[in-house]
Amino acid sequence: MNRAINIYCDESGHLPHDGQPIMVLGAVTCAVEKSREIAVRIREIRERHGLPAPFELKWTNVSPAKLSYYLDLIDYFFDDDDLKFRGVVAPKASLNHNKFNQSHDDWYYKMMYQLLTRLLSPGASYRIYLDKKDTRGGVKARKLHDVLANSRYDFDKRIVQRVQIVESHAVAQLQMADLLLGAVSYINRGLTTSAAKLAVASRVQQRSGYELTRSTLLREEKFNVFHWAPQA
Repeated sequence: MNRAINIYCDESGHLPHDGQPIMVLGAVTCAVEKSREIAVRIREIRERHGLPAPFELKWTNVSPAKLSYYLDLIDYFFDDDDLKFRGVVAPKASLNHNKFNQSHDDWYYKMMYQLLTRLLSPGASYRIYLDKKDTRGGVKARKLHDVLANSRYDFDKRIVQRVQIVESHAVAQLQMADLLLGAVSYINRGLTTSAAKLAVASRVQQRSGYELTRSTLLREEKFNVFHWAPQA
């Protein structure tokens, strides 16, 4: 029986004119059978810090008052062998879509392919969850599903079984993806305005053993980051 894997994806700076110099994509993975257990562990960390149930684990919510909570979450991620992360960092300033006869959306799907293709292994099936960002989510999910399935000759969609838009407030692993993605983004954008966010990003660097500003080892499984560069 094939092992079933959940992949939770988030993105930052993905729009063409959002003023961000880089796009960062991130994905947290875990076995379907471990999904509930992980959600419970994350909830227990929140409860241990006295935070209410509606409080969402998000990079934008990192603050000095909640720093210990977020550091505990980072440590939990690195201590739990069932959780893995992959990120793609892609500069947008030097893109030349006309040269490659593509739209910004075309390029976005190519980067999503870069993010996800190394997470797909023979002998496993996958369910991919995307954070709801806007009203185009359904179109994005269908397009991404087709791109991934066709690249694997998975025309019956037995490998990539599902690509689904979900609300991040209801999915703890998607919130974890947002947190880790935020740390990678903060370091690569050279931001220093928040001491709390710097502390969280530094903990990620410390626990991963990587600077985050360069690609990790290709076969790195726990915390993998790929820095994409456009062709000259």
